[in-house]
Amino acid sequence: MGKLSRENISNRFSLLLLNLEEYYFEQHTAHHIQHKGGQNERKIRGSLKICSKSVIFEPDAISQPIIKIPLRDCIKIGKHGENGASRHFAKAKSGEISLSFSQVYFIKEHNIVAPYKIERGKMEYVFELDVSGKVEDVVETLLQLHRASCLDKLGDQTAMITAILQSRLARTSFDKNRFQSVSEELHMECQAEMVTPLVTNPGHVCITDTNLYFQPLNGYPPVVQITLQDVRRIYKRRHGLMPLGLEVFCTEDDLCSDIYLKFYDPQDRDELYFYIATYLEHHVAERTAESYTLQWQRGHLSNYQYLLHLNNLADRSCNDLSQYPVFPWVISDYCSSELDLSNPGTFRDLSKPIGALNKERLERLLTRYQEMPEPRFMYGSHYSSPGYVLFYLVRIAPEYMLCLQNGRFDNADRMFNSIAETWKNCLDGATDFKELIPEFYGDDVSFLVNSLKLNLGKRQGGQMVDDVELPPWARSPEDFLQKSKDALESNYVSEHLHEWVDLIFGYKQKGSEAVGAHNVFHPLTYEGGVDLNSIEDPDEKVAMLTQILEFGQTPKQLFAIPHPRRITPKFKSSPQTSSCNASTADSPVSPGEESFEDLTEESKTLAWNNIAKLQLYEQYKIHKEAVTGIAVSCNGSSVFTTSQDSTLKMFSKESKMLQRSISFSNMALSSCLLLPGDATVISSSWDNNVYFYSIAFGRRQDTLMGHDDAVSKICWHDNRLYSASWDSTVKVWSGVPAEMTGTKRHQFDMLAELEHDVGVDTISLNAASTLLVSGTKEGTVNIWDLTAATMLHQIPCHSGTVCDTAFSPDSRHVLSTGEDGCLNVIDVQTGMLISSMTSDKPQRCFIWDGNTVLSGSQSGELLVWDLLRGKLSERIQGHTGAVTCIWMNEQCSSIITGGEDRQIMFWKLQY
Repeated sequence: MGKLSRENISNRFSLLLLNLEEYYFEQHTAHHIQHKGGQNERKIRGSLKICSKSVIFEPDAISQPIIKIPLRDCIKIGKHGENGASRHFAKAKSGEISLSFSQVYFIKEHNIVAPYKIERGKMEYVFELDVSGKVEDVVETLLQLHRASCLDKLGDQTAMITAILQSRLARTSFDKNRFQSVSEELHMECQAEMVTPLVTNPGHVCITDTNLYFQPLNGYPPVVQITLQDVRRIYKRRHGLMPLGLEVFCTEDDLCSDIYLKFYDPQDRDELYFYIATYLEHHVAERTAESYTLQWQRGHLSNYQYLLHLNNLADRSCNDLSQYPVFPWVISDYCSSELDLSNPGTFRDLSKPIGALNKERLERLLTRYQEMPEPRFMYGSHYSSPGYVLFYLVRIAPEYMLCLQNGRFDNADRMFNSIAETWKNCLDGATDFKELIPEFYGDDVSFLVNSLKLNLGKRQGGQMVDDVELPPWARSPEDFLQKSKDALESNYVSEHLHEWVDLIFGYKQKGSEAVGAHNVFHPLTYEGGVDLNSIEDPDEKVAMLTQILEFGQTPKQLFAIPHPRRITPKFKSSPQTSSCNASTADSPVSPGEESFEDLTEESKTLAWNNIAKLQLYEQYKIHKEAVTGIAVSCNGSSVFTTSQDSTLKMFSKESKMLQRSISFSNMALSSCLLLPGDATVISSSWDNNVYFYSIAFGRRQDTLMGHDDAVSKICWHDNRLYSASWDSTVKVWSGVPAEMTGTKRHQFDMLAELEHDVGVDTISLNAASTLLVSGTKEGTVNIWDLTAATMLHQIPCHSGTVCDTAFSPDSRHVLSTGEDGCLNVIDVQTGMLISSMTSDKPQRCFIWDGNTVLSGSQSGELLVWDLLRGKLSERIQGHTGAVTCIWMNEQCSSIITGGEDRQIMFWKLQY
């Protein structure tokens, strides 16, 4: 349930008893003297707490109420019994402080959480401090804070209280005796506030080489200590629209952080962030929205986990109710006795915001929108705000609602009484457009049950507000949450969740796309909607900030283009195309059906899980220049290689001898492949030609003079040849091998010409040969639809030449490597760059299974990359020069690499 937990209720005093934006400065052991000087005089022991806008007395006996006296309502502060008019404020001379006031709050009598009792009329209370020497200082402080509270302008009040706070912070420092070890080295110390929902607590932040500390100015709570080695994630935060926040997590997937700090100076925040981030670089990979997208797409993150991470990256925090994590309503059926998650009608349309789900209401809102002067907005309230969060959580966080609403609960009929009623109001209500919070998809049912037996009022029908009424299909609160979780993770939501992400975190959040999607909120709710620093009037600034924080804020925009959809496994993925077995489109597999292909997939998975255990067992230097291409016969006995030395060579694995060396021209050969049947080898050359070599006859069988510059790469599938060239084209040829026509020559017709702006260095086909990816000399990756010979996406994602490209086995992603050292993953559907990693050297070639990459480095090493964790996981020493080409067999058990050192190396997997 996170920060809004019952733990706050077990403690009598809480910072939630303060007003919003109020500080707790100090406390003193004291007695409240009732009926001073009378026969019934009695002393109640407790602690007197001095706050920036009030005085709070907490009795030790829980039967007695906590007393809160607002300073602005004080008439006199001074020594009890001292002469003088009631308007006169005098200094106390003894251990007793007298407060005369016109209003007092009584809170948590018998430790029961309930609306505050208010007593009005002129009253006088006397408090006796245990240490009388402190009295003068306390009275002096109270008089100073009283003057601040009585200033007419809110901005002046804020400024004076801030000055008092800063003065106190400047006179104190972090207690170094709190360090865990005497050997710790201090890195920096500064002033900051610890942020929890509705509360900020000032103090001192200290970071050493091993720990992060926060020591509150008031000693409440005690020092917070976080070991840097435990930290897993850190986020910079907007707090109060200012770049001053920093949130630290010691877990990977938890909803709530271990500490949220707000700094007074952005430079302090950035220095601390940099220090921790530098420390983390050696322990934890930095996460971006795109890296989480890749994990989510491939099924390694649930929908819940993905939304959690997006919220975190978009400045949403459980510690900030104005930016609390936002989750979607996904179910629309709250009336049926059974919940059918196989029926699309059970679900809410995730492509529309809440306000656009009801057509009639939307028409009324659009009419108002059209008539509205600039700046226009469609909705008068937001989908997430502090009030909405506490609406849902009042049963477990009643003190938060009392804090937000000046000691009162909401009207009983406006409380969170029923799931179905709440959904209906969101559909039909004129001003209700709220989404859900993560608790609806969690495990803790407390927010649905009035287990604290709170008196939340009586509804108009006469019934008391108690547990939340569940839909008919939910047998219990636990069943409701389980079915809600099942719905969130269902196939329907998985297929459509990207549409909701577009609205909340993506490209439909702002601008013309937001208008078209009926997703326009008040301008002040958006990041950058107002520059508080440009507002000179302090009253106006405070009022503006209060309005924004209470109204709600739109998350930071994470995606500027359409979000890719999730990969939902309806069909069995085809394996990568090979020269032995050119696969066709994906084929359905019945549940429970087992086949040879299933076993092959299992062995491939096992191989990739052990890819870091590659062992070199043979190596041969067979060329005079760098090896550029590798092709292997189906039985694995013959290895064909091309080289910059202009030769095609045939090497026998069985005899371990070079069997043939063929030269087509005096220019470098750039790649090679074997045609199905193992009768013909094709080689591409820098002399602009493609050469066909007959293995059986031992001679060049044909030459395709297809380009005006060097041919850089060739692919073959289903009697079609694909050739890339430095002449800025990729050409598609229909080619019937000579052995199939009974003639000496191949017959070729050009079917398509894919034009580029610059030279093309590499191409690759997807499994079904319906898509082609090309990489250019200027760093652009292009994805082409071969059925229509049209470009789908052009992604400028490298700063130099693209070295290699390839589709994932399921054709959903493209991986590219470049001279800039980057490994980039691109979503095929949207063209979004969803992951990028950087290596110290360019990765010249690679193979991958969609999750793991084995790349050949400029350094000569083979590197193993974990894409889902965004990190390099293994380095394997290989060639003495750059690894230039890499080949893997169908079973993923045998690997051959070629390098600039003129060698080919044979590798085996060690299980």
